Amino acid sequence: MASIVKIAIAQINCTVGDLAGNAAKILEYCERARSAGAGLVLTPELALCGYPPEDLLLRDGFYRDCKAALEGLARKVAGITLVVGHPHQFEGKRHNAASVVRNGRIAGTYHKHSLPNYTVFDEERYFEPGDRACVFTVGETRFGVNICEDTWGSQGPLTTRPRADKVNVGINICADAWEAKAPQAARDAGAQVLLVLNASPYHMRKQESRYDVMRERVSETGMALIYVNMVGGQDELVFDGTSFALDRQGGVTCRLPSFEETLGFVTVVDGEPQRGETAKEEPLEPEVYKALRLGVRDYVGKNGFPGALV
Repeated sequence: MASIVKIAIAQINCTVGDLAGNAAKILEYCERARSAGAGLVLTPELALCGYPPEDLLLRDGFYRDCKAALEGLARKVAGITLVVGHPHQFEGKRHNAASVVRNGRIAGTYHKHSLPNYTVFDEERYFEPGDRACVFTVGETRFGVNICEDTWGSQGPLTTRPRADKVNVGINICADAWEAKAPQAARDAGAQVLLVLNASPYHMRKQESRYDVMRERVSETGMALIYVNMVGGQDELVFDGTSFALDRQGGVTCRLPSFEETLGFVTVVDGEPQRGETAKEEPLEPEVYKALRLGVRDYVGKNGFPGALV
């Protein structure tokens, strides 16, 4: 009998420091996903606190507040498994993390391995790298987790938490997936599908680079991959969303729209994402216009300005 899991991709616009507002939005998307029959919902990197939180991450009180917000969110999540990005202070170290939430509790936590420290990224200033894999099961499918840079280069393992049954999933956070080691660690821990949580800023032709690198990870591991990206503006950064799924051959089976919040769905059958909604790629000029419009709108709105004089 085939193992079938419907996965919801919560491509959401988070506000830095608004823990209550972000948690409420995540819960709303969980409830919408559950109503649509999904068994798993994914959020972007550091979705609970917004990205990039910068020097808020130097305050112990911020981690305590994030912990309380995460635990409060976990108690309200019912009937669905949630993977949520958040900062995590553990055994005296600070981590860029993602937790698996189910049945009203936190079932496991993954710490990002590869910390980017170039251009707009300064994660080595704030975080310690993780070194273990996180694998969990929904139905009969096992998933592994990576965070962004974990999949973009050549370093970074994870925390293994297998949950029996048949189809495994691994988690990566953004940069984890830009390197080879963290995805391979998820595969070695038994994952069949890799979940990559991202806060990947937009620049022109960025999506082509994402496809190229994620296809390398698929080719190296033999795992299908689901890539969820944040959307929205924060200071000088704009996040375009454009979340997607790749099958084991590297084919795009799902692509969400750019520069808008949305709840997308991917059905995974025996570890393979099936063809679903695929937003059209836009010409460069309207794409850049949407990026500029979103960046200005969120800069004004998130800072509480009443308007702007042009």
